[in-house]
Amino acid sequence: MRRFVGLLRLLAAAAALTALVGNFVYVLGFSTFTSVNYFSYFTQQSNTANAVVLVASGVTALRGRSESRLFAAVHALVTTYVIVSGVVYAIIVAESVSNGYPIGVPWSSQVLHFWIPTFVVVDWIAAPGRTRVSWKVLSVVLVYPIVWGVATIVRGAEVGWYPYFFLDPAQVLWPGEYLTYNALALGTIVGVLVGLIALSHLRPRGDVGADGAPPRFGGQAAGAEPSVEGSVDAAGSVGSPVGPGAATRSR
Repeated sequence: MRRFVGLLRLLAAAAALTALVGNFVYVLGFSTFTSVNYFSYFTQQSNTANAVVLVASGVTALRGRSESRLFAAVHALVTTYVIVSGVVYAIIVAESVSNGYPIGVPWSSQVLHFWIPTFVVVDWIAAPGRTRVSWKVLSVVLVYPIVWGVATIVRGAEVGWYPYFFLDPAQVLWPGEYLTYNALALGTIVGVLVGLIALSHLRPRGDVGADGAPPRFGGQAAGAEPSVEGSVDAAGSVGSPVGPGAATRSR
């Protein structure tokens, strides 16, 4: 099962990279296109990071191993950003339709904003051997979005371009709408990560080994009866085997 999941992750990474290239080609004809603008989108940055994470986690799964705690934390953070980028894009598309100016959604945007986020959600819920993610990760989840947001706002004021309408003071009222939109975005990021961490704690870790056998703890299969050899008694001394014919020796 883990190897199958690993293969799916590698295929998803390939799909994400293909969509990133396809989206780059799609926006080449836009009047606002520059390479810097393209890579300034939260979607492009998070999906690029996600492709790297999917490859690494895919290779780990193919080897039948569980993710380390550090990598699991990174995996959770990147998955959060990808999910939120999809949610925000869906809201923008819905708003554009309701206001009578629907925006185009090419296949590349569909892959990056809908299919990849859906895949990472299903993968997080269903993949075997999920490593538990520490709740301490919540303390750093907003570092990247805030740094990205501040840099985007500063650059936007200089070049007159913003990747998302809610970052543009000319499109939303200051301070009410501006702060509300951005607070909702940051709150959504925290909420999604809370859900992912909770799921990692609810699901069992390392449920099967690379060979399909139960995981082993301290060199002993889970659920097996402890060996009487080498047992430690209450006084802290090492006891001898117990059983018919067992001899007691003192030195």
